[in-house]
Amino acid sequence: MTRETLSKAQITGNWLPRYTGMPLDKFGEYILLTNFSDYVTNFAEQFGCDVYGEGKPMQAATNSQGISIINFGIGSANAATVMDLLSAIAPKAVLFLGKCGGLKTSTEIGNFILPIAAIRGEGTSDDYLHPKVPALPSFKLHKFVSDKVADRGYEYRTGVIYTCNRRVWEHDQSFHDKLHQMTCIGIDMETATIFIVGHANQIARGALLLVSDVPITPDGVKMADVDQKTTNDWSHIHLGIGVEAMADIGSKGEQIKHFRY
Repeated sequence: MTRETLSKAQITGNWLPRYTGMPLDKFGEYILLTNFSDYVTNFAEQFGCDVYGEGKPMQAATNSQGISIINFGIGSANAATVMDLLSAIAPKAVLFLGKCGGLKTSTEIGNFILPIAAIRGEGTSDDYLHPKVPALPSFKLHKFVSDKVADRGYEYRTGVIYTCNRRVWEHDQSFHDKLHQMTCIGIDMETATIFIVGHANQIARGALLLVSDVPITPDGVKMADVDQKTTNDWSHIHLGIGVEAMADIGSKGEQIKHFRY
């Protein structure tokens, strides 16, 4: 006797609550993604909502405006997983609030980056779409985010992010040379994956990245003290911009359309 194959919807509908501890009907239509548990904690404290998923791979919370936040962990594999699982609820928009390393001397710690694209150096996204498909955000979503950055009196930079699976590379000069040749503005481990898997799942997606280190210089490599200062100084602003952008999309009833050939 052969077992009937489960559909993707059946699997993701079962796994999203299993990974996050939050029932499907508790998720909002607008999703913030993060790598950091303190973003979820701060979100829950700000809006007085419960945090689900203690002891599970991911933690999540939803406020009364229908905005949910999920800490999915670090790395492209986790990014692909959460974007697959979110297909169970078909969110109207997903925004990644991540940190990145700045690859230009002009990208100081605390700068915001709205990526116009990402280079798929992580390999994970190759399991979803052809390697020549560009990793792009939903630009209409980025327009809402850019407005909120400007409303708060901050600047942001645009450019291409290099996404890779290699975390410890700062000591490797040959890797530095490779990055220089690609002329990217920043480096991280998730953005390209989120863009591609969102594209594959027909989910509108974007990213607002916070520069947390400038690893192209010896004194710019992120150590614990620098990372903690960046978190203390900027994480609440980073989170606030994300919440405001998603709330604005929801209140205006804007549809961030997804197009595929």
